[in-house]
Amino acid sequence: MPDETTLPLIPLDADPFVLFAEWMKEAEASEPNDPNAMAIATATASGVPSVRMILLKGADERGFVFYTNLESRKGGELLANPHAALLFHWKSLRRQIRIEGPVEPVSEEEADRYFASRSRNSRIGAIASDQSRPLADRAEFEDRIRQVTERFEGQEPVRPANWSGFRLVPQQMEFWQDRPYRMHDRATWTRRENDWAVTRLYP
Repeated sequence: MPDETTLPLIPLDADPFVLFAEWMKEAEASEPNDPNAMAIATATASGVPSVRMILLKGADERGFVFYTNLESRKGGELLANPHAALLFHWKSLRRQIRIEGPVEPVSEEEADRYFASRSRNSRIGAIASDQSRPLADRAEFEDRIRQVTERFEGQEPVRPANWSGFRLVPQQMEFWQDRPYRMHDRATWTRRENDWAVTRLYP
């Protein structure tokens, strides 16, 4: 195991969005599957939490974008309680990033553009699925896929009104990386009015 003193610390003078992009680029080179996979925690209007894995589909200084059926469990929770927390964990790099903040809907144009970029089968599946709702038999879903496929034969599947995206606007971003003997390195960026307050944390 390497000497912990030889490992670079998280740079506190970094822009958190730039640092996120650097870590994501490294993850894209090292993770065997879905480096953009993230856990998203949502809660009901009364505060009951739930969490699941989804894929990040866009990131810039405006925030972190993902898409879903608005009538799914997470879609309903985000509409009722528009706050969420994200967690990226890259096992190959022994790093993770936690991001928390309010969410806002993406524009219709953004949703249309991303939906059009998906594979045809993925678009058909999104139209056919009543995400998160009970399914009596898998054959029922497969039959709906056939029906949607026939409906859009010879034309492009159109984004349904109940399928769109959200952007999480980060109020806090915490970067964590493994170090020997559980003496890990943690640093957090907390949004202020015009900049970020940065501090290192005990592991």
